Amino acid sequence: MVDDVTIEKGLGPEGRIAVVRFDRGDGINALSPEALRQLTDAARSFEDDGETSVVVLTGGAKSFSAGFDLKDAEGRSRKTMDMGTLRRHLKLGPRLTRAWQEMEQVTIGAIEGFCVGGGVALAVALDFRVMARDAHLRVPEIALGMNMSWQSVPRMLHLMGPARTKQAVILADDRISAGEAYDWGLVEQVVDPGKSYEAAMALAAKVAAQPPISVAMTKLTVNRLAHALDDLASHMDLDQFALASLTDDHKEGVAAFLGRRKPRFRGR
Repeated sequence: MVDDVTIEKGLGPEGRIAVVRFDRGDGINALSPEALRQLTDAARSFEDDGETSVVVLTGGAKSFSAGFDLKDAEGRSRKTMDMGTLRRHLKLGPRLTRAWQEMEQVTIGAIEGFCVGGGVALAVALDFRVMARDAHLRVPEIALGMNMSWQSVPRMLHLMGPARTKQAVILADDRISAGEAYDWGLVEQVVDPGKSYEAAMALAAKVAAQPPISVAMTKLTVNRLAHALDDLASHMDLDQFALASLTDDHKEGVAAFLGRRKPRFRGR
């Protein structure tokens, strides 16, 4: 099995910074089911790590992630799964984002190129996001006849508010530029192209210089207050996703995407 995810620890002040790099080496960085598992395992590997205060998550030089890999063989097998098997398989995404959100360490995303769909879901599960000026975000799920899941809508709502969240998710064909993402509150810093990793590491160094226990407790308190009702608001998004995957509109959306044509949705 090829490792798409690498971890480097012991960086920065007192060695308290770690870097998790997700790079499939193809310039696209799609999230296959195996990549989801590897990224989840990477987050969980820090559970008992008292030596790391900050984790920087970065993708490739040309992309953070193109989102879920619609061409992956395991992913495509979903269309033949029974409902029970499908529901279990669909837990991979929410499990990933929850693992990153619940990390005790402060997390920072370094975004270059494009960040799409599941990539956005992962990015908004982090504490901070640094984005290159020429990069963009996009949430294409609705254009594929699906809903935005992985508990992403509540996280986006906390960052941007209701109207911007609807705009980002419903207007699926619209790219969100780095400038717009910053103005909307979706990212915290915009930097020159190719400099997101460097800027993320500079921010990480500032955080790592603070008292580790106080930082961890503060993050926990803020997250508990901000996300107290998230499970209530999004506990059904997995089942909504499963239901949407059975519609004709979903089949049309995926076929149009793979065929590089405009979809024709009929509400069926």
